[in-house]
Amino acid sequence: MVGVTIKLDGTESALEELDGYINRARDPRGLFANIGELLMVSTHHRFDAGVGVDGSPWPPSLRVRRRGGKTLILTSRLYRSFTYQAFATGLQFGTNVVYAAIHQFGGLIHQAARIAVLHFKTNKRTGQSRFSKPGKADRARKASIGARDIHMPARPFLGIDDGDERQILSLAETWLAGEGATP
Repeated sequence: MVGVTIKLDGTESALEELDGYINRARDPRGLFANIGELLMVSTHHRFDAGVGVDGSPWPPSLRVRRRGGKTLILTSRLYRSFTYQAFATGLQFGTNVVYAAIHQFGGLIHQAARIAVLHFKTNKRTGQSRFSKPGKADRARKASIGARDIHMPARPFLGIDDGDERQILSLAETWLAGEGATP
């Protein structure tokens, strides 16, 4: 047989590097964890800025219009509830707060007619009554409250915007190269 033998110097280091790429591609949980952290920061930024995924401002809530503050941040329960879980096959990101969906997508809330107990406290100097907390009230009265519909505007906070997409691609490149890989 007639042939040529070619020997390349440095093939061991090249094969080791290639092996690293293959191992990271087999189990990309580290990459998905990095993306989960990015989505946490991005989602919190949307809450701080009061903007949707597309960058448009959220409609202010009635509370914000009346008293100030930030929409969707009164107790910060929703803000603090975001979490992620990285798997070898993908990433789950979201919240377990029940009312998150109505804020994300908007919709109609129907409140049925009901009977409520209203609590009042009388001002001793003026004799006028005001609504009060039950523990501070000096009298109570039952009242019928009619049915009503409340339109909740969408305030989308979950999603990936153009900036997130660019950062995810950068994270993937960095991670595949073996830099910034989480254990």
